[in-house]
Amino acid sequence: MPAPDDASGDLPVTGSLVVPAAALSWRFSRSSGPGGQGVNTADSRVELSVSPLELPGLSEAQRSRVQQRLGGRLSDGVLTIAAAEHRQQLRNRQAARERLAAVLRAALAPPPPARRRTKPTRGSQERRIAEKKRRGELKRRRGGWD
Repeated sequence: MPAPDDASGDLPVTGSLVVPAAALSWRFSRSSGPGGQGVNTADSRVELSVSPLELPGLSEAQRSRVQQRLGGRLSDGVLTIAAAEHRQQLRNRQAARERLAAVLRAALAPPPPARRRTKPTRGSQERRIAEKKRRGELKRRRGGWD
């Protein structure tokens, strides 16, 4: 088991889903923005890619939920997360791993329970009708100077 601050190894997403390290694909490039002398030499921008539909341990229901919720973010079935907010590559790798786990957790979360429809209470209906009558009477009295 890698150390918690390690940016390699398997990525735990939920209690039942762990993304194997072999399924993660890393790409490094130069970050944009300020950086001083080291800005042109440090490849600190990180892109982490994974094919979420091919992860082992997903049920068909989870697979379809991931496909539906992440469909707009997938490019050829691959989800890519970029991190460039830190100057150190290791911290960007950790940030990308955390962000990927959060995205997958959100995509796998079960849908919220459906809203139970309820009737308006009698009191609220009576208040609504009384307000409509009051408003109509006000408008009727505006009438005229005839």
